[in-house]
Amino acid sequence: MPVFSDHPRARPFLKWAGGKRQLLEQLESYFPPELENGALSRYVEPFVGSGAVFFKVFQSYPVQECLIADVNPELILVYQTIQREVEGLIEQLAEIEIRYLGLTDAQRRDFYYKIREMYNDQRISIDYSEFHSAWVRRAAFMLFLNRTGYNGLFRLNSKGEFNVPCGRYNNPRILDAENLRNVSRLLNQVSIQYGDFEEVGGFVDEKTLVYFDPPYRPLSDTAHFTAYSKDLFDDRQQLRLAEFYRRLDTKGGKLMLSNSDPRNVDEDDDFFEQAYNGYRIERLKAKRNINRDPEKRGPISELLILNYE
Repeated sequence: MPVFSDHPRARPFLKWAGGKRQLLEQLESYFPPELENGALSRYVEPFVGSGAVFFKVFQSYPVQECLIADVNPELILVYQTIQREVEGLIEQLAEIEIRYLGLTDAQRRDFYYKIREMYNDQRISIDYSEFHSAWVRRAAFMLFLNRTGYNGLFRLNSKGEFNVPCGRYNNPRILDAENLRNVSRLLNQVSIQYGDFEEVGGFVDEKTLVYFDPPYRPLSDTAHFTAYSKDLFDDRQQLRLAEFYRRLDTKGGKLMLSNSDPRNVDEDDDFFEQAYNGYRIERLKAKRNINRDPEKRGPISELLILNYE
């Protein structure tokens, strides 16, 4: 069981739109009982994002094997860099932090956009297929942009360029060296995979818990904060995921899936009731964190779809 009694627990190292930190207590109340008694010895998360649920499950329950995956190559690059070369990453982040915090507000803004431009230019020459020393610098850039960009968004345009504007923070914590080391220690017991969610199918059996946290179906035509990759996760992709969910169900694993609740804005929208017909659907209370209008950041519901009672 990967719980470190002699070390502080690892925490998510990214700010992430749609991250599940605020919902962890609610989600945990729906975990299958087999997770606690050890009958589920494997955990799989195909859309890992900031990994809040992964960090909770793998450090709190007797799980022996863990696979985390994502279709976002930049995200997987950072996870694997922390896993393999955390000290080099810490060194580069420390240099960036010292330089950034010594600047005026105007200079910080210029510095942010310079790093963003370098990050986008660097994309052309990066080989995402195999770990390389160049990954360390790229991971440092991404963590800096994540900590100083607007609302911690990771958003790409159709060309695959990172286009999040500069945020406004008085004293952002760019480097948390202790937590990065704790994360690295944890990730050394984990398989990390880049690829489409369907590629995890071979790892799922009757002793597996799978948690799906895909890009959420937008609640409006303008709510596209889920563009974590250059390819949008549209309704066709949502239905492909639902079909995959049904295939995994036949393998006997326990499945949990989160998504937006269309009935927040349209009581007649039964998209997910139709896609997951026959499965248990619960509604969790969440706070909308990303909206330009502060009055629209109140409680809303999110769906949790389960293949067990």
